[in-house]
Amino acid sequence: MDKKILGVVASIIVVIAITGIALSLPGDDIIVTPQKTNEKIGLVINSPKQATTLQDLDEIYSKAASTGIGRSNVYLFWNLVEPVRGEFDWKQSDALMSLNKKNNLQVTLYFSIINGETLGPFPSWIGKPPIQSLGEDRVVSVLDAILTRYDIVDTVILAGDTESQFRFHEQNISVYKELFNRIYDTIKEKHPDVKIGNAFALHQVINKNLRYIVTDLAIGDFVAFSYSPVDTLNDIVKTPQQAKEELQQVFDLAGDKKVGIFEISWSTSNFVGGNEESQAEFVEKAFEFYNENESELEFFTWYRQHDKPEGTCVFEEQEIGDSTLNVGGSGFGTSEYVIERLNNYICNSGLIDINNTPKQSWNVFKNQIQMID
Repeated sequence: MDKKILGVVASIIVVIAITGIALSLPGDDIIVTPQKTNEKIGLVINSPKQATTLQDLDEIYSKAASTGIGRSNVYLFWNLVEPVRGEFDWKQSDALMSLNKKNNLQVTLYFSIINGETLGPFPSWIGKPPIQSLGEDRVVSVLDAILTRYDIVDTVILAGDTESQFRFHEQNISVYKELFNRIYDTIKEKHPDVKIGNAFALHQVINKNLRYIVTDLAIGDFVAFSYSPVDTLNDIVKTPQQAKEELQQVFDLAGDKKVGIFEISWSTSNFVGGNEESQAEFVEKAFEFYNENESELEFFTWYRQHDKPEGTCVFEEQEIGDSTLNVGGSGFGTSEYVIERLNNYICNSGLIDINNTPKQSWNVFKNQIQMID
């Protein structure tokens, strides 16, 4: 049975009820909150609710920014931005980008040509082209429009959980390399300061011995990684110290490229072997890793601010616009057992619970940022 994940797009689809706050569009004057921030340190900012108002999001962003982070991830998919060819819909992205700008946050943009085992999500007017038929001109057109509109986007991830796409399609690695390089070269001409790369799930790379895919695709300005301390069943099987040691493998995988930590997490769900104490300890260990390797890191972003209600993080046959998203590229779409554990892991990976009560790790996260020189 095919399963789909919504966790990575939660920050987009929750902007439903626009009440209580006026949108500041890119051309408007936006009052930036003055505070000490670290542009390398990020947080995936999200609401604990399935639907929220912009007033709620305004408060959530303000709380996130108060920690001293200097960036966030924005998951902005092609089918949402350009539903009709040549016609852009900026309503949702304007709202999110305005909140980032107001809080002095740079943005890591996740624009997925590849999302694990699936491609896209693409707009319906494109159809479902294979990677060989996806011309760079159309990708460049929409990316250029986004980057021109939002000057706070300084980093773009074109593909996520990339190892899962090529696990059984190694013959397409060279095809994607060529496509990436053409997109990269053209975007760099228009936006030379924007850095572009791909992301891989480190735990999947290690668990399935897919290191060769990462080394083959260590292209662009950086190599990004997500990381969860789990086995193939989505159970937490590492101690915080072991997880920190496992993170060190990113540097060998990236070769001479800088490393981006795109989404790093630890769940507090006891269903998968987590708890608040181990999460707090791993936050400390993760920042030890950051401090020891800061010069080699492009960015370092924690996943995520809030928990989500149980059962809302992984959905069966859930559509997003015209497309669907794979379960993080995990390749376990037929296992109810594994999906249940993934759901519990993701829904309880926040630093603040669904009742808006901070976990132990929230204060640890804030303190660690403030201690960075």
